[in-house]
Amino acid sequence: MRVLICGAGRVGQGIARRLAREKHDVVIIDEDPELVDQVATEFDVRGVVGHAAHPDVLKAAGAADCEMIIAVTYYDEINMVICQVAHSLFDVTTKIARVRAQAYLDKKSDLFSKDDFPIDEVISPEIAVGEAVLQRFSTPGALMSWSFAHGRVKLLCLEVDGDSPLIDTAVDQMAGLFPDLDARLVGIGRGKNLFAPRVADRLAAEDRAYVAVEESHAARLINIFNRDEKDVRHVVIVGGGNIGLYVARALERERQIRVRVIEADPARAEAAVSKLRKAIVLNGDGLDPRKLDEAGAASADFVIALTNDDKANLVIGNLAKRAGARRSLALINDARLTPLARDMRIDVTLDPRALTVSQILLKMRRGRILALHSIEDGRGEAAEGVALETSPLVGKPIEYEDLPEGVAAAALVRDDEVSLPKPGLLVRPNDHIVVFYEQQMTRKVEQFFRVSPDFF
Repeated sequence: MRVLICGAGRVGQGIARRLAREKHDVVIIDEDPELVDQVATEFDVRGVVGHAAHPDVLKAAGAADCEMIIAVTYYDEINMVICQVAHSLFDVTTKIARVRAQAYLDKKSDLFSKDDFPIDEVISPEIAVGEAVLQRFSTPGALMSWSFAHGRVKLLCLEVDGDSPLIDTAVDQMAGLFPDLDARLVGIGRGKNLFAPRVADRLAAEDRAYVAVEESHAARLINIFNRDEKDVRHVVIVGGGNIGLYVARALERERQIRVRVIEADPARAEAAVSKLRKAIVLNGDGLDPRKLDEAGAASADFVIALTNDDKANLVIGNLAKRAGARRSLALINDARLTPLARDMRIDVTLDPRALTVSQILLKMRRGRILALHSIEDGRGEAAEGVALETSPLVGKPIEYEDLPEGVAAAALVRDDEVSLPKPGLLVRPNDHIVVFYEQQMTRKVEQFFRVSPDFF
């Protein structure tokens, strides 16, 4: 697929890197010639210097022949105009724009249509990150958490402790250990590797186990992994920007949670006070141990660092853990810094670019794929798709050895009822299947949810 990416900032670079890895024909546009040259060289994509909303620049970049345009410049209005020009002058099929201002998002259904701004997919990183943070509260013992089937199925990433009862247990024996637990191991992260297991594979200490579980069984699953977590009662948020406010406002609706927000900028702190009803806002530097102490970080169940500075977020999380905070989360835009999190005692990191890339990949995947999440910097994915009448899955079981190597079925949803793969369970037309797969299996997984019967 030929794709134009407008904006070579962090998000644009993350998208270019992932799409180039998948062998798409990528062109990136930006006004900064040094940035364009850097991205084009590092990711082996074509670069065009210029204002991406100008018709002549889009024409030079090949807009007339592209299938998708992704507008992720720093300015909402420019992104919206890019999509309008791409639609009106070049008839680009799919147009995606990053829009951050809540004033636009509140009127989303009225503004973004073919008759107004012709944008097929509006991406709001702040909302996506905010929702991802909130997911962590429902499963506080997990490193990562994703929801499928309208929340009825969760995919959790859990670290295997050295004294876990699951160590050295073969995959096909795990169900026997906990027969009344509706959970299924579908992925294993080991060092820099990520793979979908077969029946003979075994978990080892320090593995990252990706486990699908019915929502009602998630808490018990976390306990089995020696992650006995209490409910969240006290949260400290460092950073009162759009993401911090989104999370704080959502947590305010939970009566049992006390929220404290630390914001360094006086004007932004004052604005946060006017937008929050119950949360206490403190003006000060989250890197100051005294300010963290004033916010009660030492007794907090979760300290969340959401500033614009990755390094500051890591240090804030470390200071909070040293002070006594039970868990810490840091927002990290630069994937190169993520390995430092473990050494700095950070429990969870979030990469906004990964969330944005997942939304874009969902639009690019062929077939009836309803949800998609990129995992471990694109080494794997998890997706929910619909098995159509002519799907190669229909009429077949989906246990570990029934699917191609590199793919594991996590759950089947039929008529709002969740079932985990088991003997005798066969796929029917219109079943929803949640699958975990290694990156190189993407094209084959797409075939599961397309009408072609040629897959096997």
